[in-house]
Amino acid sequence: MCNIYFRDIDNTNEDIVRRIKLKHEQVNFIETVDECLEEANTWDKWHPVAIHCNNDIIGFAMYGSFGPNKDTWIDRIMIDKKYQCRGFGRIAMMKLIDIVSKEYGVNTVYLSVFEQNILAYNLYKSIGFKYINEKDVNGELIFQYTIK
Repeated sequence: MCNIYFRDIDNTNEDIVRRIKLKHEQVNFIETVDECLEEANTWDKWHPVAIHCNNDIIGFAMYGSFGPNKDTWIDRIMIDKKYQCRGFGRIAMMKLIDIVSKEYGVNTVYLSVFEQNILAYNLYKSIGFKYINEKDVNGELIFQYTIK
């Protein structure tokens, strides 16, 4: 059984996290880990984390909360191609929703996804994210999850 948990990115895990790879057909849907970490270093509102399965690093995520309304985003989440199709993305997303909602004291979490990213689109919908009829500056659909 796999215990999914998150750890901050630091000098003990950064090299491994930077080696996370996606399937060829996924690379146009999300920034690289290097780009994400550079953005997090530039803007301290982002919180990058390594996704672990037991002692193995299997993915990466980045989240943050912004503005007077505390709009809270799970902005990036990726599972290394070696670990995909095992349900880890779903488990990680559900745990991340719980973490960020408690950390920021919010009941609503946002994310965006390219409509062509069918696997992610269907995953988010199956978890309970709802499209709010808006797109971000990159043309990605904005989804909202409301904690009940």
